[in-house]
Amino acid sequence: MNSFKVLKENKQLIIFPILSGISMILILGSFGTALFAASGWDLENLNSDNAIVTYSLVFLFYLVNYFVVVFFNMALIHCTRLYFKGEEVTVKKGLQFSITRIVAIFSWAVFAATVGTILKLIQENVGWIGKIITGLIGIVWSIATFFVVPVIAYENVGPVDAFKRSSQLMKQKWGESLASTFSLGLIHLLALLIVAVPLFFVGNLIHILLGVGLALTGIVLVSAVMSATQTIFISAVYHNITGDPVHHYNQQLIDNMFKAK
Repeated sequence: MNSFKVLKENKQLIIFPILSGISMILILGSFGTALFAASGWDLENLNSDNAIVTYSLVFLFYLVNYFVVVFFNMALIHCTRLYFKGEEVTVKKGLQFSITRIVAIFSWAVFAATVGTILKLIQENVGWIGKIITGLIGIVWSIATFFVVPVIAYENVGPVDAFKRSSQLMKQKWGESLASTFSLGLIHLLALLIVAVPLFFVGNLIHILLGVGLALTGIVLVSAVMSATQTIFISAVYHNITGDPVHHYNQQLIDNMFKAK
């Protein structure tokens, strides 16, 4: 609720996940168009037997994806930091800050894309065992990289050290094994049901396409709000556990959100 309140008082922050989403749609469209053109505009020629080409494309896609997401998340996290410190919050300041950290963002994108490509390779070439392995690694990765964006933003470290630092913060504060006692994912699902489903039925009274369009609009808006809220939450937790607590969040509440098993 505190994170939602921060977003409510700084509604312009929702522009960052929206820009991120638009960028990803354009990137997907560019990749799709380029691949389609390379195949001679023939869908049957899209499949490539060249593993090097295939995984190079996978790496390139991951690279661009991580770069875009981290760029806009960092801009949002910086705006959140400005708000916590009582300074003026503007979209321009957030974007300018991300631009100053663009080399660090790119370095992290290369590192994360390399990890992602290796996991993809394992998943597709080691059968069901590979899927289990990559699934477990994926869980560990999501926990270990929880604080990566603020670490890259404010601690002037490289990608490997950023990964280690983020992992250290999790281990130091909440122990080796964590059990989350909160879930933004559940709130996200409920919000989608409350917003998107009614919009679909209302639009469907006029035309099915209108219903689908309204539902998709609802999904995009809800997803943007939840993405911004989660990033604000990560920023607040990071400040609290690095000795720079913000008055909007109770330290004891932060501590209780994770419990050591």
